[in-house]
Amino acid sequence: MINEQNIQIQNTLSHLFIDSKKDKFNVLKGLTTSIFRPIQPSDFKEAYLSISKKQGVDLVQLIKDNNLKNIVEFGTSFGISTLFLAQGVLETNGHIITTELIESKAEKAIKNFKEAGVNNLIEVRIGDAMETLKNHNQPIDLLFLDGWKDLYLPLFQMLEPNFHSNTIIYVDNANMADSKTFLNTIRKNSNYKFQSIFDGKAVLINRKKQ
Repeated sequence: MINEQNIQIQNTLSHLFIDSKKDKFNVLKGLTTSIFRPIQPSDFKEAYLSISKKQGVDLVQLIKDNNLKNIVEFGTSFGISTLFLAQGVLETNGHIITTELIESKAEKAIKNFKEAGVNNLIEVRIGDAMETLKNHNQPIDLLFLDGWKDLYLPLFQMLEPNFHSNTIIYVDNANMADSKTFLNTIRKNSNYKFQSIFDGKAVLINRKKQ
């Protein structure tokens, strides 16, 4: 059964990655707005802003190796990273909560999850993550940060009470300015250790063993 679901996920991912390769125009269109005003999430409502296939495969292995079950994702977009997360939790009998600000993106992601046959593993929350995750009070095994970068720090701080000794925080786009500011702030806390991966594009944060 798991093999059949994995095939279904892979088929959906293949279609999404084909679409994402055609999507350079929407990314560039979003970026050009910075000429006139600061970039906003809505500027990328049609753009694929996803992790790479290699990152996705590595993410699945990370979940399996550490038996991660309770996953929270910030930044669903069209659901590419979420599908890799789902592939991992198929093996661990886990569950994903993912949150997306742009409703049209969330709706497309939900459609993709249904196509992949894993919508039962994923709870999609639509809106500002600081609101949709405000009352989260369950242990978090993996926090996947891949949304608007200036929210990494307040979101981390809000969810930190739900971390435990084996929690992993995966920081995507760690080489961007706001991400670096976030990481530099967390580095001041001696309870955490950091591992850079994919040539600095991503960083894993873990609690130090006491």
